[in-house]
Parts: sequence; structure tokens; C-alpha cells
Amino acid sequence: MNNYNIRDLNLAEGGRRRMDWAAREMPVLSSLEERFRKERPFEGIRMSCCMHVTTETGNLLRTMQAGGADIVITASNPLSTQDDVAAALVSHYEIPVFAIKGEDDQTYYKNLHAALDHKPHITMDDGADLVSTIHKQRRDLLPNIIGGTEETTTGVIRLRAMAADGMLEFPVMAVNDAMTKHFFDNRYGTGQSTIDGIIRATNILLAGKTFVVAGYGWCGRGLAMRARGMGANVVVTEIDPLVALEAVMDGFRVMPMAEAAAIGDIFITVTGDLNVIDRHHFEVMKDGALIGNSGHFNCEINIPALEGMSTEKKLVRPFVESYRLSDGRIINILGEGRLINLAAAEGHPASVMDMSFANQALAAEYMIRNSGQLQNKVYNVPEAIDREIARLKLESMRVKIDVLTDEQVKYLNSWEEGT
Repeated sequence: MNNYNIRDLNLAEGGRRRMDWAAREMPVLSSLEERFRKERPFEGIRMSCCMHVTTETGNLLRTMQAGGADIVITASNPLSTQDDVAAALVSHYEIPVFAIKGEDDQTYYKNLHAALDHKPHITMDDGADLVSTIHKQRRDLLPNIIGGTEETTTGVIRLRAMAADGMLEFPVMAVNDAMTKHFFDNRYGTGQSTIDGIIRATNILLAGKTFVVAGYGWCGRGLAMRARGMGANVVVTEIDPLVALEAVMDGFRVMPMAEAAAIGDIFITVTGDLNVIDRHHFEVMKDGALIGNSGHFNCEINIPALEGMSTEKKLVRPFVESYRLSDGRIINILGEGRLINLAAAEGHPASVMDMSFANQALAAEYMIRNSGQLQNKVYNVPEAIDREIARLKLESMRVKIDVLTDEQVKYLNSWEEGT
């Protein structure tokens, strides 16, 4: 096989070993792989994926391949690729990979188009780059596409905006919005992996630091919880009064970013929006402030504005760039403002991604089974799929739960029963 673009094929054996290690923590996906191998639900289906090329993603691709899928992958972020996994997928599983850690923007988009040259029936996205590129530049592919899946909050926001404008031309499943995805992946996965990325990049002590979390969605909740557990003084910034109230009731200080900017030691954005940390925030930050992002795109931090304010920029540690301002203050950007949990660490633990990728696999299967019956809109993952994943996960953890008796079912479904 010669249709790929990776760093070094010689890294393959290490990547295969790490994929096998991750697979031990992914029993739900393993059970799906066993069923897919027998039933072959993706026979004759071409799939293009734009996702983080990690050990867990590698196991998802292996599962889809077992089900008959003809699958290729490109990176959804220039810094999230694990080069040994990319090599393993090419060498051991003959899956074309177009991803190199640290690739420039030109290479990123060239690789994205290479994945689309596969002429997919199904797209799998982390951030909706495949879907948006198809609609803007590769409309010739639209007639063949059955549907897509989207795993990120940012991507779902983009897709719902497309659907609202009447621009979405094939159905997409919002995998991110499944309960077994965002309740666990976004909260526990992002919380732990972001802290891991910060510590690997900086080796700083979090205890006693003022840690500012921008956004209190499920990712922000998990990050705030984990930062507090490490001894940090956590401040939350929000725009939604209901969510902000929840953060207050959870015991966090809540204030505008303009106020938090002056007191924070560490800032992490998890909003999916633009310029959450902007020029006027940089102007009041402490000397030595650390700024990172665990939202999907690096646009959450206005890095061009910071560069315009700076007299010097240098790499002081891997994944830590130091910007010196005209007044002598230093502001540090982690991982070029890209996903710090994947840029400097390994992303979410495999046991969490087990559920997320089970949703991806079953959502793709649902799309194929219902081909031609779905409208061009964003669908939620069916509740039956969500519950089945939860059941399989509990079973793998040897956790048992109660079952309602017939009497209890009757009571819950009756309006005539009194107190």
C-alpha cells in the first residue's frame, strides 16, 4: 500500500503495541468488533474520517474495518496525531492515513482532500471539517453520501447552523450529544486529559494557583472539578445565566473574563467560540500567565493579537511558547493554542473513548440501515443505542442494576394510583 502520508513507517510496531494496550480498556468496542466481524454491516461502504489519530481512534478504525468498511483517515488537528499509531494503521491494518504531528496548515488541508478523494459514503468528523469542505469545495461527492457522524461540541454547533440555514445536504448524527458521550467523554475525559496535558507541558504545581475555566459546559465542568481536586482555586467564566448559576452552586467563583484575566495564573478555554481570550485580556494578565485551550479550534485564543502586542516570541519548552510584551511581562501559550490534552498528552483515557467510539460505530450502522429514509438535518443518537452502550459498559465493569417488577411498571404507568 502506497496511498498514505505519515511521518515514519518504522514506528509501526510501537503504535500497534499501544493500540493493543488501549484495546484492553475498550470492552464495548471490542464486543462490537466481534459482532461486526460476523455480520459485516459495512460491506461495500467507503468511509472517510477526520479525527484525532490516537490509539483509541485506531481501535475504532479496526472495528469498522472488521465490519467490512473501506476506511481512510486524516487528522482533525495538526498537533493531535500520534505518529506511531498512524504508522501502525498503515503497516499492520492497511488503512490509508494522511496525518503527521505538527503538519502545517497547507499539509493539513491537502491531507483532508486526500481523505475525500476516497469518495465516501459515510463521513466521520471531529469538528465538521469534512462536511464543510464537501459542501464548499467537493460538491461532486454529495450524490454518493449516505450520511455522517460528528463527535465534537464545536462540530455539532457548526452543523446545526448549516441545517438552520438550509445548507446541510445530507443527514448527520450528533454523536457528541449522546448521553454516553458528553456526560462521560466531555466531563471525565476532558477533565483528566487537559490536566495531564498542562502538567506534561509545564511541570507546574496546580495547588494554590488561580485556575480560570472559560465555559462551564460538560468539558468545563469536568475541568473545573479536576482542577479543584488538584488544589487550584477555580474561577469560571460564562455567558449563560443558568449555567453560571450552576457553577456558583457547585462552589466555584464566577466572573467575567475581564475580571478573571487580572487574577488568573492558568487559563483554559473550552467554549467552541472565537476570541474568548482577547487583546484586552492580555493587557491586564499577570507576568507568567499560562494560557491553553481544550476546545476544538485554536481560535478561542486571539493569538494574532498577542503576537501583535509582543516584542519577542520563543519556545521555552516543548508545547510552551513565551511571548514578551513591551512592558516586560511574559505570557505563555500552551500547544499553539490547540487542544492541549492531545498536543502535549495522549487525549482521553481509553475507557472513556470506549463509549464515544461505540456511539460512532453504532451511529454509522444506523445511518446505513436507514439509508434514504433520513432528512438532511442533524439527528440525535437514538435512545436505544445510548442505553445499549451504557448496558454493555456496566456489564464490562461487572456492575449490576435493579430491574422493575411488573407491579412497579404498572404503578409508574398509571395515573389512577394515589399516594
